[in-house]
Amino acid sequence: MYGEVVPAAAFADRVVELDRLVRDLAAAQKVFLISPRRYGKSSLIRLALAAMARRGVLTVDVTVSSFSSYVAFLEGYARALAAAETRAERARTWLRDAISSTLVEIGPDLRAASLPPAGGRPPGPTVSFPNARTDRDVSRLAEEVFALPARLADTRRRPVVVALDEFQAIAGFNGGSVEHALRAAVQRQRDVGYVFAGSEPSLMERMLAARRPFYKAGPVMRLDKIPADEFATFVDRRFLRSGMKPEPGLGAAIVELAGNLPYDVQRLAHETWDEVRGRNRRRATLDDLHQTLWRMLAEQQTMFEATWQRLTLPQRAVLRAVVLEQGTELLSADVRTRHRLGGPSTVQTALAALVRDDVVTREPDGYAVVDSLLREWVARQTF
Repeated sequence: MYGEVVPAAAFADRVVELDRLVRDLAAAQKVFLISPRRYGKSSLIRLALAAMARRGVLTVDVTVSSFSSYVAFLEGYARALAAAETRAERARTWLRDAISSTLVEIGPDLRAASLPPAGGRPPGPTVSFPNARTDRDVSRLAEEVFALPARLADTRRRPVVVALDEFQAIAGFNGGSVEHALRAAVQRQRDVGYVFAGSEPSLMERMLAARRPFYKAGPVMRLDKIPADEFATFVDRRFLRSGMKPEPGLGAAIVELAGNLPYDVQRLAHETWDEVRGRNRRRATLDDLHQTLWRMLAEQQTMFEATWQRLTLPQRAVLRAVVLEQGTELLSADVRTRHRLGGPSTVQTALAALVRDDVVTREPDGYAVVDSLLREWVARQTF
C-alpha cells in the first residue's frame, strides 16, 4: 500500500544509500539525512534499522514532528527508549533510576494496546514528567533524557541506533537550546549511532551551518531522485511479478506523470494496477493509466480547488508558471511576460510563500510542485 513505509521487496533502488547508511550507523556515526518529501526517506531509515536489528543492535525510532511541545518530545523519546528494553518491569526500573531531576510516571500504553506491534515489538509504556514545568526543570530533564541511549547501550551491553525523523521540527522546541543540549549529549556517546533525518532541506541545511550546534557533527547524506529509467524498469517488473503484463512504456509513463517522486510513483502505479485488477484483466495499458489519472484527479477536485482558492493571485500565476515551465527560468523576462507574473520581487515573494506552504519545493535545477496530481490538475483545470 502506498502512503506507508514500504517493505524491502517494494523498495526501489537506493542500494548504495542503504549500504552507506548501515555502514555509518554500525560505526556509531551521527548521520544527517536530508531529503525532500516523498523521496522515500522514512522507508530507507526503516530498512536500515531493520538491518541493524538483525545484527543484534537495539534500535529506536522517533518522529520529532509528532510532538506538540518540548516536554512531550522528551516523554516520547524516553518512552521509545524504554520500549527497547523488552522486559517491562526492568524498563520501568531502568528509567526511574536514570531520571532523577523530576517525577517519572510510567504506566501501560492504553492507546496502543489494541494496535498491532510496530516492527514486532510490543507497545511501550506511557511516560510522563508532570513536574517539569519551568525552563530550568525542562533543561535538567533534557540532559538526562538525551543521555538515555548511552545508558541503554551500557546496561544491555549492546550497540544502540537512534533515528530521529523529521528532525528539523526540533528547532521549534524551546528556542535553540534543544540543539545545544542534544549535540552535547550525542558527541559523547561512542556506542550509539544516530540518523537525524529531515524533509525540509532548507531548514536542515541551516541547522548544519557554521555557528549552529550541529555544524560538522557528522556525515551528511542527501537523497536524490532515483534514475528514471531504473525506476521505470522496477515498476514494470512489479506489474509482471503480480501476474499482470504491462504495455511497453507503461513504467516510464507512470514515472513521468508522477514526477519521478517515489511516493507518487507508488500511488499512481498501485491505483492503475488496482483498476485493471478490478476489471479482471491481466494486461495493463497506457489507456488504463490515463483513465486512472482522470479518476484520481476527479476524486481530488474539491481539495485542489480549496488549495487554489487559498492562494493569492500572484501565487496562482507563479504556480501555473512552475507547472508549465517545468520550474525553470521563472525570473527571466520572457517567462514573466508570457505568464504575466510581474516583477522579479513579486515572483520571489510568491515562490517563497508556495515553498513555505509545502505546495512547491526547491530542487537543484529549479522548482517543482510537491504533489504530482496537483501539478496535473493545475495544468488541465486552471488558466
